[in-house]
Amino acid sequence: MSVERKQAVVEYFLARGMLVTPEVLEAAGTMDPEELYLLHQKEEDHTDKKEECITGDGRQLAKDPSVPPASVNIIFSYDEKPQKKSIKDFTDYFRNRFQVISGLLRNRQELANLMSVARVKEKRDKERVSLIGLITKKETTKNGNLVIGIEDTTGEMTCVIHKNKPDILERSKDLVLDEVVGVVGTSSDGIVFLENVVFPDIPVNRELKKCPDEVYAVFLSDIHVGSSYFLEEDFHRFLSWINGDFGTEEHRALAAKVRYLFIVGDLVDGVGIYPGQESELKIKDIYEQYKRFFEFVKLIPDSISIIISTGNHDAVRLSEPQPPLPKEFIGSFSKPNTYFVSNPSRVLIHHTDIFPGLDVLLYHGYSMDYYAQNLESVRIEGGYKRPDLLMRHFLQKRHLAPSHTSTLYVPGGKDYLVIESAPDIFVTGHIHKSGIANYRNTTMICGSCFQDTTPFQIKVGHSPEPGRVPIINLQTRQAKILKFIK
Repeated sequence: MSVERKQAVVEYFLARGMLVTPEVLEAAGTMDPEELYLLHQKEEDHTDKKEECITGDGRQLAKDPSVPPASVNIIFSYDEKPQKKSIKDFTDYFRNRFQVISGLLRNRQELANLMSVARVKEKRDKERVSLIGLITKKETTKNGNLVIGIEDTTGEMTCVIHKNKPDILERSKDLVLDEVVGVVGTSSDGIVFLENVVFPDIPVNRELKKCPDEVYAVFLSDIHVGSSYFLEEDFHRFLSWINGDFGTEEHRALAAKVRYLFIVGDLVDGVGIYPGQESELKIKDIYEQYKRFFEFVKLIPDSISIIISTGNHDAVRLSEPQPPLPKEFIGSFSKPNTYFVSNPSRVLIHHTDIFPGLDVLLYHGYSMDYYAQNLESVRIEGGYKRPDLLMRHFLQKRHLAPSHTSTLYVPGGKDYLVIESAPDIFVTGHIHKSGIANYRNTTMICGSCFQDTTPFQIKVGHSPEPGRVPIINLQTRQAKILKFIK
């Protein structure tokens, strides 16, 4: 059966609020869609729901009664009104970053005898000192030494890492401009010769929190509805699974215990995102793209709480933090337990009287483009193929985009891209490459996509891996990836 024929069958049933399984698509090769629909209507009263090839909107699916209902509390979602910005807003923005991250560093044992830049400059004799500052310069001399400029609220200072200190030199390769770090060294004639660089990082001995219930969370990103490359058939396969109508008995039992679904940005392909995009769009109207997206969302069982954030292809500003999706694009969509949050945002899930819940940090991941190319340690390990290294970098630096040029941002009195507390789960997307890793008991999840490789992605060096869906058992904190693409 041709792709066009399959598309027509899928759209026929979707318009009637029904999902199509691979078995039905096969039958549609010899039967008219209307015949299949009438046959289903006739047999509906005599067929076991679990064995049906075609299901309704999913809300009638009997979920595992042993699994408690979902619980979602929004810790943080940016929703400030636009306002005119001045130079002072930029100053306040970086000052706030410095204050928050320096607060995280001050209690570190490595940074004993902490001093300000101004006080260190007053020193005339050689003395061991510690500083906290924002990186303003990073250069390698012709002799192989690394020169770093560090600035705090009292001034700026030059620091040098000698080439004969290979350990610290290696550790400092991933220093980036505008990040806040601690340094330890010996001051001499207005220069600090460094012996250590301390990142704010997340604590080593954090508890690995586990839910008392066997509950699952599923993570999607980069659906790109409206693109000519949108993998609609594979996405329908996912929807059939989450409704308990696709997969092995084990997979269906797994779906019955899903209580949380995160969709981390790029819900649609958008309009005018990059040059030549219009020729790659199947749906050219942004409102129609979202209408189509929410038709899919309606098919997700009501027993699942859905948390939806935005990305760079969505109908919000590009500067971060990006606000939640505006109501004008949500339209008439209404569904219980659906939460619209900003990018980035923080959400607490499965909080109960006996369990504090799991803290989830959502970030679409726009800055990953910059760091995949500019972090030497990531670049030599595969760049875009290593989302785990990129996410670990953000946790170590306690910031989602520390370098001024790594993303567009909205300056103001607070830097919302600072990771003020360590999350239990950190989820991103954007690079269309799924990944799962653990760093100091933070589970790192990178969503895949449901868009095939586009000419633009080939041009910018992306190697997408579509149709993969990460899922976490919140009771064991074990994660795996389900593959829905043939």
